[in-house]
Amino acid sequence: MTTADPRNGRRLTARGAKTRARIVAAATDLMYVKGVGATTLDDVLAASGVSKSQLYHHFDGKDALVRAVIDNVGERVIEREREALGHVSTIRGLRRWRDVLVQNNALRHGAYGCALGSLASEVSDHDALAREALSRLFAEWQGLLAGVLRRLQDDGVLPPDASVDQLATGLMAALQGGYMLAQTARDVTPMATAIDMVLAHIESLSKR
Repeated sequence: MTTADPRNGRRLTARGAKTRARIVAAATDLMYVKGVGATTLDDVLAASGVSKSQLYHHFDGKDALVRAVIDNVGERVIEREREALGHVSTIRGLRRWRDVLVQNNALRHGAYGCALGSLASEVSDHDALAREALSRLFAEWQGLLAGVLRRLQDDGVLPPDASVDQLATGLMAALQGGYMLAQTARDVTPMATAIDMVLAHIESLSKR
């Protein structure tokens, strides 16, 4: 059985795909905790248990590996958010979504922030391809939020003139800013407050 390398299209055997996945998984964990800049290829080699030749067989260097990490993290985050938001059609459902994110972040006392947001802060100014990939992922995430708001609008909860896309942008900005504030404070209260402010605004529109 073979599969294609998602970056260069080269055919991979099942064993090769497993090795590549192990490298990416190790790099993902390291870069989330240590950060992209502080994670070296030697760190990845030690954590994954692969040889240097195996690593360079799959990745030209650190930039290529970071892009693979972005793909890996993005897939996990977007899949999580699809499951969480795909059928939400009430403000109460949005609040439950908020509660899950805040509670999960509270388990780490806000440490490390959003996996995608942390990557964006480190690589967006240095790697155009990585920035574009992150931009697409954030756009997809924001689109899921817009989908919820559009369902609220279709059900008459939000007025027809409410700007769904602007509200989704504000909600995403509050979420990401909240992650950052929680990370620096080691306290999820600022995150909860930031999201609650936007949700309160959305709820106020529904009462007009």
